[in-house]
Amino acid sequence: MPSFRTKKQVYDWVKTGEKTIELRKGKPHNGNCITFLNGRRQCVKGRILQKREGKLDEVVNENNYRRIIPTAKTLDEAVEFIKQLYQSTEGTFTTYEFKLNQE
Repeated sequence: MPSFRTKKQVYDWVKTGEKTIELRKGKPHNGNCITFLNGRRQCVKGRILQKREGKLDEVVNENNYRRIIPTAKTLDEAVEFIKQLYQSTEGTFTTYEFKLNQE
């Protein structure tokens, strides 16, 4: 099961439903469940609906960038945000489209 540590802002986006696609550098993790962790006590879980693997420009596009970076006003702005997270945007990225479990 993919389990991802997130910054507070990203965790809040996930929890409020603004963010419904997680982007991570690297090959996909196995499993159909996803867990987001923030600190020691905050955790939300969901089900992975779809995984997509490829280069950054293959997995982030005009149709989905706001579901990955909800505050981005343009695709370029979303890509700039992602570049701040990763030292390099070369290589493989994976998107995880997810739906949170009902609490």
